[in-house]
Amino acid sequence: MKIRPRTPEDLPACIEALAEVQAADRYPVDWPQDPGAWLTPDGLAGAWIAVEGETVLGHVALTRATKVSRLFVTPAARGRGVAVRLLDSVRAAARGPLELEVSSEGAAAIRLYERSGWRRVASTRATWLNAAGEPALLHHYLSP
Repeated sequence: MKIRPRTPEDLPACIEALAEVQAADRYPVDWPQDPGAWLTPDGLAGAWIAVEGETVLGHVALTRATKVSRLFVTPAARGRGVAVRLLDSVRAAARGPLELEVSSEGAAAIRLYERSGWRRVASTRATWLNAAGEPALLHHYLSP
């Protein structure tokens, strides 16, 4: 497995990987009209992918130089440390502490962040709806 910066040519494979994640975990909750644009949010400072050959195993983005976003690992690649390596890549590229938000429905992601030393600093309600049709509860974390 290799972690490297995402290129524009990687977007189709990233969208395929995201579709696998969405089918398994409902992340994102609703499939975006333009998944390529969703993977390239405003303020994008960088994006990295985990790959084996041509297969995308995971993805992470950094926005506004401090916010981790669009982190996912395909179901087949889980349990191999892919998410930790992606987070390490973002931390190496960023200056200072990082922040991220995670839905309370993302129990596995929350366990990963807390095991990795991320600290929950707040919780708020999102403007989008969770699986129950209610405003999602977002937990806000800071990097160690």
